[in-house]
Amino acid sequence: MSSDNSYVGSQLYKIRHSAAHIMAQAVLEHFPEAQIAIGPPIEDGFYYDFDLPRALTDEDLAWIENRMKAIVRKGVSFAMREVSPDEALAFFKDQAFKRELIEDLVHGRTDENGEQIAAPAAKLTFYTQDTFTDLCRGPHVADSREINPDAISITFKKPAGAYWRGDEKRPQLTRIYGTAWETVDALQEYLTRLEEARKRDHRVVGERLDLFTFSPLVGKGLPLWKPKGAILRDTLERWLRETQIENGYDPVVTPHIGNLNLYRTSGHYPYYKDSQYAPIQVDDDEFLLKPMNCPHHIMIYKSEMRSYRDLPVRYAEFGTVYRYEQSGELTGLTRVRGFTVDDAHLFVTPEQLVDEFKAVVRLTQYVFNTLGFSDFRARVGVRDPKSDKYVGSDANWEKAAAAIIEACDSLGLNYHVAEGEAAFYGPKLDFIFRDVLKREWQLGTVQVDYNLPERFELEYVAEDGTRQRPIMIHRAPFGSVERFTGIMIEHFNGAFPVWVSPVQAVLIPIADRHGAYAAEVAKRLRGIGMRVEVDAGKARMGAKIAVAREKLVPYMLIVGDKDAAAGTVSVRLRTDEDLGAIPLDEFVEMARRVIESKSLELR
Repeated sequence: MSSDNSYVGSQLYKIRHSAAHIMAQAVLEHFPEAQIAIGPPIEDGFYYDFDLPRALTDEDLAWIENRMKAIVRKGVSFAMREVSPDEALAFFKDQAFKRELIEDLVHGRTDENGEQIAAPAAKLTFYTQDTFTDLCRGPHVADSREINPDAISITFKKPAGAYWRGDEKRPQLTRIYGTAWETVDALQEYLTRLEEARKRDHRVVGERLDLFTFSPLVGKGLPLWKPKGAILRDTLERWLRETQIENGYDPVVTPHIGNLNLYRTSGHYPYYKDSQYAPIQVDDDEFLLKPMNCPHHIMIYKSEMRSYRDLPVRYAEFGTVYRYEQSGELTGLTRVRGFTVDDAHLFVTPEQLVDEFKAVVRLTQYVFNTLGFSDFRARVGVRDPKSDKYVGSDANWEKAAAAIIEACDSLGLNYHVAEGEAAFYGPKLDFIFRDVLKREWQLGTVQVDYNLPERFELEYVAEDGTRQRPIMIHRAPFGSVERFTGIMIEHFNGAFPVWVSPVQAVLIPIADRHGAYAAEVAKRLRGIGMRVEVDAGKARMGAKIAVAREKLVPYMLIVGDKDAAAGTVSVRLRTDEDLGAIPLDEFVEMARRVIESKSLELR
């Protein structure tokens, strides 16, 4: 076990945080009338939001970057001092966004329901370097000479629009992104990874492979799956559905809409009201597009009285849910407004909790390992002790967190504990996956929940005849199928393992007279369940091969006179490896073995 503080507070974090302040100084020198907002470090760099008098040009960015480097080389120190709220407000008298932040801190932060989630601040902290002072709690480097000026860049990425405090009803600001590293080599390696990521962008690759599309007439953030994309996701869903049934899960199906009172009872409304679509008035009732599947599964559990002998109950569903994401945050398949969750909810006794949790973790690991997602770490998300956004008693939270940690320790799982990463109703275990470009994505999640059973008054009859509360485990190995597919596209760059490839083989007859044999081979391959196409077009063989390679089809089977006479196929892999002519039976056996074993190799 470890704590999740390896980045926050590190030298690299301080470098980036300090670079953000230096960037703000340079921007104010270039645009003295600018309004400044916030500028935090992020995973691979930093950003700062500004209200600027005009749109930025490439020349502006180049000037700002050069000025940043000059400030760094000058050697300026970062000094912290405490100030009173009145001093802070007076200092930022002309900066409306800073004044709002100060007022928020002074009066104690509140959530969307007006509930206080942080105590009022009696003192605030300023950091000053050179001519620039910011409201900030740090940390920073002591001196700008700790920053390598040649390992800074803000010109690598276009500025973006960002609504103030993420609210599209508030002013839209200009977000300038930057990155900073300790060495020039590290910066160059990062820029190279970014370029590779642009080539692998799932929106670009997905269009090339004809997997999905979006339509303004349908709506933003609502993907339309084309036949090949539907085959890809259906293959994944079928496999996981069968795996779940083998592991004792029962399938259920629930509607896309529910009475608003259902979500009031669960707490999803109003806790996450701003991320949900507005209620729909129907007769005398209000309904909500389903934001989560768990309340529906709870009502299936509650439809009959359970005995301890019936538990554990395990319900699984590929349930589609809807969230109102801000337009500016929508990103292909990885951030959408309608998505399908490979959701399951387990109802267990206290004695069953740890063993069931461990079984869920093993299933999640099996899913990841089968798909070749082997580089992942685990994060135990617990409550932020300074926040009041969580529901339920302290005792239940402590029991739930203890059960997760016991299970992780028993499995020998490498994990760290992260405060503030819990769901509002319970702690959770998240799996953080690193793709081939070393980018981190949160995928599967497992949560322990004492609170929803309490809110819905769930019961089972214990062995002694008393009524007891079950405990819930929420789990989703893929998370969102849409997001998972987008990550898969980028991880494999569209070259999927054969067993999930929408088209597994394409038959390429050399001439028209070989079409009949190609059709015969295709029929044989379809007979063993392979997804096969025959390219009977008029293009030349080389052009057909090029098209199949562009579509990343695993196997190109070229057939001519000799193949038809000998019962062979000339096999070329999408890696351009030419296996030559091999007997059809031999290819069938090879392909069957690769597919059935879910191999990551082509042979």
